[in-house]
Amino acid sequence: MSDANTRIQETVTGNDVVLFMKGTKEMPQCGFSSKVAGVLNYMGVEFADVNVLADEDIRQGIKDYSDWPTIPQLYVKGEFVGGCDIITEMTLSGELDTFLADNGVTFDKEAADKIREANA
Repeated sequence: MSDANTRIQETVTGNDVVLFMKGTKEMPQCGFSSKVAGVLNYMGVEFADVNVLADEDIRQGIKDYSDWPTIPQLYVKGEFVGGCDIITEMTLSGELDTFLADNGVTFDKEAADKIREANA
C-alpha cells in the first residue's frame, strides 16, 4: 500500500466524518467544497477536513482510493458517501439525516429542516 493510500485509510477509519476537499472547512477554495462544508457546518456535524490542495499525493490518491473522479468526497464511519451533487440530493431529500442518524453521527435536525425549507 502506498504512503498516500495508508494515510487516506488511517484518516477515513480514524474519524467518524471526513471531507476531502479543496481548502479547509474554514476557508474552502472551490464552490463544490464550499457547498458540502457549508451544509455540514450549518448542520453542526463535527468533521475532519483534508485539504487536497496541500498534498498532490493525497489529491490523486483519494480519487484512486474511492474510484471517484471528483473532489470533494465525504466519508462517514469509513464509508464513501459521495461528492457535492450526491450530498446535495441527500440533504434535500432528508436521506442525509437518516444516514447520519443511522451511523450515530450527531447533527442539528432543525438546521437540516431549514436547508430543505429554503430550497423548497
